[in-house]
Amino acid sequence: MTKTELEAQLAVQMDIAKDDARELLNVVLDEITLALSRKHKVALIGFGSFEMRSLAARAGRNPQTGQPLEIPAHNTVHFRPGKALKDAVAKKLGNEL
Repeated sequence: MTKTELEAQLAVQMDIAKDDARELLNVVLDEITLALSRKHKVALIGFGSFEMRSLAARAGRNPQTGQPLEIPAHNTVHFRPGKALKDAVAKKLGNEL
């Protein structure tokens, strides 16, 4: 599902205009992004949680040349799915098999 498809679903389910649904989704995503940039954890009960993680510098290898290289330390976003999301996905996948 793309962002546009999600906006369309929001508009249908909430019975609002697509432009309003787009604005709503953008506000939610902007707030999640802002919280993560401030290194705050974002927990959406039943869905999951997002948090920033710091990765230390490490040695790596260029896959094309095989030459060793240093991968610098950086921050990344980690998502941990909630139990309700895991159960819902497992149930849906179990019905399709």
